[in-house]
Amino acid sequence: MHETLWFLIVGGVLVFMGIAASTLKRLPVSAAMVYLLIGFLLGPPGINLLQLDLVRDAHTLRVLTEIALLVSLFAIGLRLRVPFKSRMWLLPLRLGLLAMIVTVPLLAWFGVQVLNLAWGPALLLGAMLAPTDPVLAHDVQVHNPGDLDRVRFSLSGEGGVNDGIALPFALAGLALCESGGGQAHALPSWPWLFGEALWGVAGAVVIGGALAWATMQTVAWLRTRYARALGLEGFFALGLIELAYGAAQLAHTYGFIAVFAAGVTMRRVEHRASGERPPREVIGSVDSDDVDATASDPQKAHAYMAESVLGFTIEMERIAEVFVMTVVGNVVANLREPLFTWSCLGVVAALFFVVRPLAVTLSLAGAGATPAQRRLMGWFGIRGVGSFYYLAYSLEQGPVKSIVPLVPFVIATIVASVIVHGISATPLMNWYRRVRHASR
Repeated sequence: MHETLWFLIVGGVLVFMGIAASTLKRLPVSAAMVYLLIGFLLGPPGINLLQLDLVRDAHTLRVLTEIALLVSLFAIGLRLRVPFKSRMWLLPLRLGLLAMIVTVPLLAWFGVQVLNLAWGPALLLGAMLAPTDPVLAHDVQVHNPGDLDRVRFSLSGEGGVNDGIALPFALAGLALCESGGGQAHALPSWPWLFGEALWGVAGAVVIGGALAWATMQTVAWLRTRYARALGLEGFFALGLIELAYGAAQLAHTYGFIAVFAAGVTMRRVEHRASGERPPREVIGSVDSDDVDATASDPQKAHAYMAESVLGFTIEMERIAEVFVMTVVGNVVANLREPLFTWSCLGVVAALFFVVRPLAVTLSLAGAGATPAQRRLMGWFGIRGVGSFYYLAYSLEQGPVKSIVPLVPFVIATIVASVIVHGISATPLMNWYRRVRHASR
């Protein structure tokens, strides 16, 4: 009966969200908010069917969240249809790198001075809360390949970059926690850390990019020359994600960045083959009785493969969002500590209203963005899957006693972000569209 009930619940949720998705787009409510509530009601406050414990289930939760991140990072990269030499890339790179460098120390300082944490847990808290996650507010991310809006492009690209950039900060925080008192001498030398980070980023970009280029070109060659390797684009997508992540891990680079780079490179290969025409225009109408004719057409093969892979990964991304946010909701239901204490609210307020706006202001100094765009980017520093991943990762890898006190801060920030940013995304982006239209 227990398994039967699960089938009914999961099936009902998926069907309901499939029906309600178009309605939610018009309301100041995000799908993530609904999943969060469902996870909460599956716990003790509701039907008490699921009891997840962050410490006990850290490994399982880390793996589940890791898979969700990989799929979403690849999907985000595949949406960014801009040449590598374009200045558009400067905005997400500034936000992903410079804003991260500002955010982590500021949050660590807040943890030490206000929360009375040792430097190890404080640095780890900063690393957990620094990654942004635009996938949880769909109005804020790039809508389709070729969407060149600076706000959506910058926030989407930032989310693709900083999930990986947070890793060295998290490892440094864990090393300080392992030292007991959080002493600075527990860390390797700064030149060594910088070299590791440089190799982690550069190596990941090369690995992910090379694998995507080789996969895309090989499949297109087989299709256009021999009408082979047709169909099963989902296999290519999942295979490339796993290959990029596995190869990056094997080379001791940052796997999340490798997967994002793979998505970006696959889109770039398609862009070079298709030219400036939108990929859907290149594909044109598809004969449902002879799809292979489109897939093997030399003029359409690259566009068809990229769009088919994108469609598959978007569906996977939505499914991953269901499970991860349901898990977060259930973790909230099973927390033993109170969630929204004054300390937790202080962390949320400091991040949303001081640290994030300041980090965006500093990182975008001199950049080509309007005041309205800067304000939106400063507000939509959404925290979600990335923060939860680093929390589960730290509980699995580090000293639990040092990390458990950080749980309420991270979970409270994720919940507050899902609710506050989810409610504000639709009206603020509608306002932004009106401002853009009026300025033309």
